[in-house]
Order: sequence, then structure tokens, then C-alpha cells
Amino acid sequence: MNEKKNALAALALGAIGVVYGDIGTSVLYAFKQAFAQGHIAVNEPNVLGVLSMFVWALIGVVAFKYVGLVMRADNHGEGGMMALLALAARSIEGRPRLTLMVTMLGVFGVALFFGDGVITPAISVLSAVEGLEVATPAARPFIIPVTLAVLALLFVVQRRGTGDIGRFFGPVMVLWFLVIGLAGAFQVAQEPLVLQALSPLYGLDFALQRPGLTFITLGAVFLCLTGAEALYADMGPFGARPIRLAWFALVMPALVLNYLGQGALVLQRPDAIDNPFYLLAPPWALVPFVVLATVATVIASQALISGAFSATKQAIQLGFMPRMTVTHTSTRETGQIYVGAINWLLLTGVVVAVALFRSSDKLAAAYGISVSLLMVITTVLTYFVVRHAWHYPAWLAAAATAVFLAVDLLFFSSNALKVVEGGWFPLLVAALLYLVMSTWRRGRALLAESTRATSIDLREFLESVFVAPPPRVSGTAVFMSAVQGTTPSALMHSLKHYKVLHVQNLFVSVRSHEVPWIGLDKRVEVEPLGHDCWQIVVNYGFKNDFDIPKALQMVRARGIDLEPMGTSYFLSRDIVVPTLGGGMPLWREKLFAQMHHNASAAAEFLKLPANAVVELGSKVEI
Repeated sequence: MNEKKNALAALALGAIGVVYGDIGTSVLYAFKQAFAQGHIAVNEPNVLGVLSMFVWALIGVVAFKYVGLVMRADNHGEGGMMALLALAARSIEGRPRLTLMVTMLGVFGVALFFGDGVITPAISVLSAVEGLEVATPAARPFIIPVTLAVLALLFVVQRRGTGDIGRFFGPVMVLWFLVIGLAGAFQVAQEPLVLQALSPLYGLDFALQRPGLTFITLGAVFLCLTGAEALYADMGPFGARPIRLAWFALVMPALVLNYLGQGALVLQRPDAIDNPFYLLAPPWALVPFVVLATVATVIASQALISGAFSATKQAIQLGFMPRMTVTHTSTRETGQIYVGAINWLLLTGVVVAVALFRSSDKLAAAYGISVSLLMVITTVLTYFVVRHAWHYPAWLAAAATAVFLAVDLLFFSSNALKVVEGGWFPLLVAALLYLVMSTWRRGRALLAESTRATSIDLREFLESVFVAPPPRVSGTAVFMSAVQGTTPSALMHSLKHYKVLHVQNLFVSVRSHEVPWIGLDKRVEVEPLGHDCWQIVVNYGFKNDFDIPKALQMVRARGIDLEPMGTSYFLSRDIVVPTLGGGMPLWREKLFAQMHHNASAAAEFLKLPANAVVELGSKVEI
């Protein structure tokens, strides 16, 4: 029993360090944004009304929607947009049009996640460093350079991995939540009137008295929810129970106390609305406060960067992105990976965002719209899971979805007012990424269709070959085939040029499944083709690591004598040729051809030994 409690506590501590960094640092900028435009006067009814909306947004969206409902929609214990997309698509198999719609919706959700990944580090670190200006106005010229230096250092160290520093994330974030909670509680004690904001009636009264202002203010209120998606996205490593325990035991009380504390402060000193978070700290603690906030925002950014790497790997294996080099940065933790291309693209986007907007207030105008739209997509996809995977009655699934969707659309509509002010930036990032992902997905489908149309059935080809068999040479040939059951072009080129066949021939296809993990007992499927030839399918989940030589060692139990030193791997290196009148506009076909050309080598991605690979090229028109 004690061991279970200790394990639960350890997982909850880890969840605090990884899952709650983003939502935990929203206190730096969210509350002041509600009054930043000058539309709302800083007086008692307005402060209590806004605070009430903050508190009940946390309760309704985070506690009820994500903790209560969405986290139940796990894909074999895994969460996140890719896992939810796979779960929703699998629940409506046999309905091609609906599946396509759900797939494209989910792909756009993943693209929005990356758009959020550009804004989050920028606004978090910049808002933390801006505390220096509260300490001394002389620091103002150094805020942007210091922010860029911190962000650059954060991305540069990604290659080294975060295993060594990751163990400190939990304790540091626990300290962060304790500090912000105590700072808020101290201020609430000075102005206990602010506790009335815990009643939803104040938020409701504010909305009824000022509906227009309420609509505008919801965009700022939503900022306290940014990071809520992480509760679901990071469910795999920690589990639902530790995340829920951390939320209710520490994170939610600390956030509510801090927001109430900021409200209590501005009730006493209306001028404190310029930066109420840092003004909660006594003068002697301001610099330590800034340092702790900067560390907390770096941790929040790190969690999002790691999430981007993980989402990229999943998208690659599900066929939504071209192959990229994925480096494991830890020998102990399989989930710690580094994707160089994504790392540098994120850094470029973050630097552009900081240089373009130059303040957390302006970045706040760009923030929220992508996250709110992502929440809308999450709600829609969850409906298909509730209705078709869990088989709840249609009326109940629709009613529950309608309630959450109405709230999500209200937040999104309010955030849509920010498009001109800066909301266009993350939407542009998401749109570009969606174009890349959808083009890659469609291009791969066209490539497979073209391959099937021009290929020969493998069994028929082998039967014709063995009518007058060529000489056999010692060893094993592994022919990688993208389309199961078809003759790999590498085999035909090999017979044409070398005019020999190996003693053993394995025709291997890789199949990615819409589940996170495929166990070793289901890793390989073997079908004998005769004449010491076998068709082999290697199965992977979207979180498994591809390793073909390791997987093929499992066929020994099927009577196939496979010696690593005597095995050669033959790959078909397709050169894509765009054609007019194909399945996509010519410019998209050219984009796909370029991505296909620049994708990392299949041999490296499949972990094939470099000294045992033979690549034979061919041209394929799409």
C-alpha cells in the first residue's frame, strides 16, 4: 500500500513539473489583460465579475471538461491530439467520408498545437523577464535581448536531452505553485472581500450588465486556460490519476488564490493593474520572484517543446509528415527524443514572434486563438469517441458535446477579435503546417496508388521466376516494400542487373497502427511464399520505435535462419515525378516531390545497418 502511495506521489510530482507549466505561468499575464485595453474600469463590481469568470472558467473547462471527460478518452493510456484522432477515426471505420473529415480536422488540430508551440515560449519567457522592469525601469532596454538569450539557450540545449535537468522540474514547479499561492493568499487576507468572486453570480451579473464588454473580456479570461490541453496530451507518461491528484491538491488552489490575490491588490491599488502579479511580491523578494518566474516559464516551454517532438514522431509514423531524424537523448527513458528540424523551426518561429510583438501584452493578442480553436476540435473529436467508441446514446453524446462546444465557441469567437491585432500569426503557422501535412498525406496515397497500378503481384512474379530459377547465392536478402503483396522494384532491378537470387528472401512491409503500442507478441506476421521466400509484415504503434533488424530477429522462431552478417537490405529509392492532371494541383505535387526528396533516408529511419544496404532507384509519376 505504501509503495502504491509513493508511486502515485512521485507521478503526481512529475506531472506538476511537466503537465502544469503552461497553465501555471498564465498568472503572469492573464488577469492584467482583462483590463489592458482600458475598456473596463478598475472598480469593485468589475474586478469581482472578472475574477468570478476566471475561477469558473478553471472549474468548468479544466476540472469538468478535461479532468472529468476528455481524459477518459485515452488511446490505450495515451492522450493528445494524435491519440484522440486515431481513436476517433478508428471508431468510425467503414465510413470513408466521415473518416476523411475527422482525419483532416485532427490534422488541423495538430497544426494548431504547433502554432501554439511558437507563441507559448515567447509569451511565457517574455512576461517573466518583464518583471525586471518592475524592479527597475532601467532594465527596459535589456528585456528583449535577455528574453532572446534565454530562449536561444533553451533550444540549443535540446540536443543534449533533458534527462538530467528534468528531475528538478517537479520540485521547482511545486515551489512555484506554493509561492504564487502564498503570495495570493497573503493579499486576500488584506482584502477578504475578494472571496465573494468565488460565487458564479458575480460573473453572471457582470455578463448580464455588460454583455458586449463580457464578450471582449472572454479573450483575456481564456488566457487562464492555456495549457489545459497538456493535461490530456501528457497523460501517457503519468496516467490520469496522478494528473487529477496534482490538479485538485495543489495546482488549482494555487492558481485560484493567486488570481484572487491579484484582484485584491488592484481593489486596494487600482494603478497596480499594470503588473499585478509582480506587485504581489514585497520589494525585497521581487528579484527572486523574477528569477523563479523565468525558471518556471523555461520549464513550461520545455514541456511544450518535448511535446512537439513527441507529436512529430507520432505524425511521421502515422503518415502525416515526411521522415525526419529522431534522436534518443536518454538510454533509460524511451520518450526523451530530439527532432532537430522541428527544434530549429520552433526557435525561428519563437524569435520572429518576440521580435515582431516585443511585449507580452501584444503577444497576448496573438495568443489564445489557436488554443481556443484546438479546444473546439478536441470537443468535436471527443463526440465521435463518446458516441461510436463508447456507444452512448446519440442524444446524450450530443447534449454533452453541445454544452462544452458552446463554451469553446464562445471563447473562440472572443479570441477571433484578436486576428488583426496578432492572432493571424499562430493561425498562419498552423495553416502552413496543415498544408504540409495534408500534402504529404495525399501525396503518399497517390504514390501508393501509382505503385499498385504499375506493380506486379508478388506471388505471380515469384512463380514466373522459379519456372527457370536464376542461380542462388548464399545469405539473406531483405526487400523492403511499401505496398504489401506487390513486387518491390528493388527485386526486379536486382534480378536485371545481378541475375542472381539469394538463398533466403524476405519481403518486408511496415505497417503503422492507430494505437500507441504494439506488443512484441504481435510485432511480426510471417507468410511463407515457397522456395525459401517469405512475406513479412512488421507492426508498430505510433509511439513504438522502428527497428527492422531487431524485429526480424523474431522470425528465427518461425524457422527462418537469419544471420545479421549474411543479410543484405534492398530498398527502392523512388523519385517522384509530378504530372499535370494528377491527383493534386501541380504546385502541391511539386511540394510533395521536394519533401519526398528531402525526407531522411529510409535506411536510417528503419535503423538498417549502413554497411548492408543496397538502394536501387526508380521514377514514379503521380
